[in-house]
Amino acid sequence: MPSLALGLMSGTSCDGISAALVRFQGRRLRVLAEHTRPYPDRLARTLRAGERCCARELSTLNMALGEQFARAALALLRSARVSPRRVAVIGSHGHTIYHGPHDPVPSTLQVGEPAVIAQRTGIPVVADFRPRDLAAGGEGAPLVPYFDETFFGGGAVRALLNLGGIANVTVVGRGVPTRAFDTGPGNCFIDLAARRATRGRARYDAHGHLALQGRIDYRAVDRLWRHPYFRRSPPKSTGPELFNEPLLRQVFGPRLAASPLDVLATVTYFTAYSIAQSLRRFVPHRLTELIASGGGVRNRTLMRHLTRLLAPVPVRSIERYGIPVQAKEPAAFAFLALRTLQGRINHLPHTTGARSACVLGALNWGQPLISPASARRKLVAVPD
Repeated sequence: MPSLALGLMSGTSCDGISAALVRFQGRRLRVLAEHTRPYPDRLARTLRAGERCCARELSTLNMALGEQFARAALALLRSARVSPRRVAVIGSHGHTIYHGPHDPVPSTLQVGEPAVIAQRTGIPVVADFRPRDLAAGGEGAPLVPYFDETFFGGGAVRALLNLGGIANVTVVGRGVPTRAFDTGPGNCFIDLAARRATRGRARYDAHGHLALQGRIDYRAVDRLWRHPYFRRSPPKSTGPELFNEPLLRQVFGPRLAASPLDVLATVTYFTAYSIAQSLRRFVPHRLTELIASGGGVRNRTLMRHLTRLLAPVPVRSIERYGIPVQAKEPAAFAFLALRTLQGRINHLPHTTGARSACVLGALNWGQPLISPASARRKLVAVPD
């Protein structure tokens, strides 16, 4: 008997909340419905400035974002004509405000209050996945590799790439240890440059059309590649704390303002270049294919660069495997939440650097629509 779970994800691109309703049965899954709920412009700006918020603003943002997550979940269920009572659990990644695994006191902070989501939907909500891995000595990321290994790990050696604000990759296959890490910027540099090139009129470069109007500065590509992050061996993770506008200002100087289309063309190419070079540097196995997901898949210019730089390895969209490009990460957190609800391990310690395996996530029981007993009755065994 299958389990229904709903996943919610807000990435570093700050474009909106991706939601997916997924049916899991053994090592099979089916995405029944998915959508991305765009953020209002003001909320998107607040999220991008999140690290600079004072305590009161951060507290308000946490609760307000919880309301947005709840609305996204309920809207998805309405569109799928599925009652909340049929859903075993919601897995909510939240929105990362800060991620500092190498600080003197390692820390990570995600907002989007899960208690609000549970109260509004009546569905049990698992959130705060990253802190437990951090407490066990890990990076707190990447966490999706557990999902990747479960559903894609049984065959030939291949890489699964997620092109969110930050790009992350998992390498899986029969007979090889799963390897995963953040390669560096995904959409974050591209989105920054697109906003500059359009004076704020566009949040991103739709289909990569704007990047085609600029010229690639290969010397800037070389300077970006010298960043020490790219020399660090996995396990490793990163975020906008490292790859941000001050870094672009440092590399491009006055050209950041004077030649915005050239900057956009350059960072689009660099994103593909850093992924391809990171795979060559840190993955000793011959890949049979790269499966791409996330919003960056819709950037045709980025995907063309990636295809050329990785040749002869074929680059394919995850849609070929029945999963919409924006649904993979929310589907993964829906699956991790099912594991949490069953008290079962749901991460790969060797990919995060954790000293021991744990059950990640904190649980908020759904009230008053769904009781703990009824939630447990809806659960079936999920794969080890």
